[in-house]
Amino acid sequence: MTEFEELSEGCISAIISRTTPADAGRLSVVSKTFLSAADSDAVWNQFLPSDSHFIDSIISHSPSLANVPSKKALYLALSDLPIIIDNDQKSFQLDRKSGKKCYMLAARSLSIAWGDDRRYWNWISMPNSRFPEVAELLEVWWLDIRGMINTLALSPNTQYAAYLVFKMIDAEGFQNCPIELSVGVEGGHSNTKIVCLDPNVEVEGMQHNRAVGLQRPSVRSDGWLEIEIGEFFNSGLEDEVQMNVKETNNWKRGLFLEGIEVRPK
Repeated sequence: MTEFEELSEGCISAIISRTTPADAGRLSVVSKTFLSAADSDAVWNQFLPSDSHFIDSIISHSPSLANVPSKKALYLALSDLPIIIDNDQKSFQLDRKSGKKCYMLAARSLSIAWGDDRRYWNWISMPNSRFPEVAELLEVWWLDIRGMINTLALSPNTQYAAYLVFKMIDAEGFQNCPIELSVGVEGGHSNTKIVCLDPNVEVEGMQHNRAVGLQRPSVRSDGWLEIEIGEFFNSGLEDEVQMNVKETNNWKRGLFLEGIEVRPK
């Protein structure tokens, strides 16, 4: 037995609670004493968001969470599947490794140019969406999608990234059509970049295709595509972070918008 293991379980729990959820998982296999300490409510309560009223509010959106047997079980449940909140306008989840807050802003919560005009956008349900509705781009020239999130809703002192979450089905107009993405504090400086949203466009050998060399989307574990809009650091001070997707030089169709996800980088 090491000197560390000779400490009381409460003392070991206090030490582990100052590490990370990933560290707690690794330490739980050291010995029975460590397992008991690492699985204790005292440890996992420190990994949950500190605002108990916030946790109660999240639990109210998923009654099954009220019956979880431990703080660790609650943490794992909150990091396993997204919880739909704010009248289906957002989803909430904990990052499994860090315990940091993650949100997805549903397409319905975003500001979409011409989004309520059925000539250009349609609102439909899709079986693999976490939200009741997604936005289907029928045809539009002026693509302008904006999302906002208050930094007080996020974990402080954390580097975040925002991601556009979408699908392309029978898409047209994106093959040679770079998209402008930007993230920044409202009223302040924004970081802007140009990307290609079409994951299937063949650019090899096409020297005049403007998509050559641009960042492309990747496939998520839930089957949707995502592409990073940009990063920002949340210091803990209150700000409104604005995320923007824009292209206004070409007719486009076939984009299915799930939302914008904000999660730790």
